[in-house]
Amino acid sequence: MKTGISIYLSSPLQDIERTIEHGAAAGARYAFTSLHIPEDGGAAYTDKVRHVLSLLSARGIALIADVGPRTCDLLGLECIEDLRDLGLEYLRLDYGFSARRVAELSGVFRIVVNASTVSSDEIASWREAGADVTHFAACHNFYPKPYTGLALEDIARVNLRLAALGFEIMAFVPGDANVRGPVFEGLPTVEAQRGRASKVALNMLELAHGADCDIVLVGDPDLSDAGWTQFAHVSAGYVDLQCELEPGYAYVRGQIHHDRPDSSTLIFRSQESRTTLKPDSVPMDAGAGLFRKAGSIAVSNSSYGRYEGELEIARVDLPGEERMNVAGHITPEAMELLPFIKRGFGVRFV
Repeated sequence: MKTGISIYLSSPLQDIERTIEHGAAAGARYAFTSLHIPEDGGAAYTDKVRHVLSLLSARGIALIADVGPRTCDLLGLECIEDLRDLGLEYLRLDYGFSARRVAELSGVFRIVVNASTVSSDEIASWREAGADVTHFAACHNFYPKPYTGLALEDIARVNLRLAALGFEIMAFVPGDANVRGPVFEGLPTVEAQRGRASKVALNMLELAHGADCDIVLVGDPDLSDAGWTQFAHVSAGYVDLQCELEPGYAYVRGQIHHDRPDSSTLIFRSQESRTTLKPDSVPMDAGAGLFRKAGSIAVSNSSYGRYEGELEIARVDLPGEERMNVAGHITPEAMELLPFIKRGFGVRFV
């Protein structure tokens, strides 16, 4: 999954450097920041921006910068295009830019618009001005104030429209350490995620696979050690699922299995269990034919012919099947993740 961090230039440089190091080690490929915060500016600020861009570039992290009409003054630049010389690729334009100016800048930068507020009329005006919006991205807001965040279903509806127009879509999850002030209530896009910031993997998967966001960033500047571990796993394309296994199936623990790209709504279906992770043989055992409660781990036995060894996780309650051995189950906490583990995403049984 494409993941990202957020850095804030008003923070001490050592804090910014630490976030970049943690993010790079955890697989982040994007970073968000703002370049139009009124209290910043001056030569020291410009030097700091250059230093941060250099750090990000060295680690293969692309910066998505929120800019406004005052950005050039703050950085001592003659025009916004000069930001390209600093290594900036993504420009998030929130206000203060005409349709013609947006079209001009789109020839220099990857333009990022506000996914939470963009209108069909705005998109039409950019097209009329000559912009190719299929090369645009759209980034949802984060919401520092409680009760102001969006509902997941509303984000999904907006994303469906933007994806049809060719936009790459981004959104934010809250951090679970050193949350940003002045409100200190987290920086989520989805309001429901504000109260569960420690569930980093769940929040990221919910945006990616529950609302079809292409890039998921952490809005706050830091995560706990456990949060960074979850972030790293999601970046690598899997999550840990706690499980209980029946005797004879200990081999499953520690394995990473990926769901088929043509996901079933009823089961997680492992791609590897019939190839690289296929067991030597799976005879029928005491688990054959047992009722499969949602969360049950089952393996096709020898009665299933060429499907022998295929591993499944039931997403819903399923009837017993003599050709399937119930091999264990995932925990209730792991069940929270299961609806969003699909389309080729992976799990590691722990």
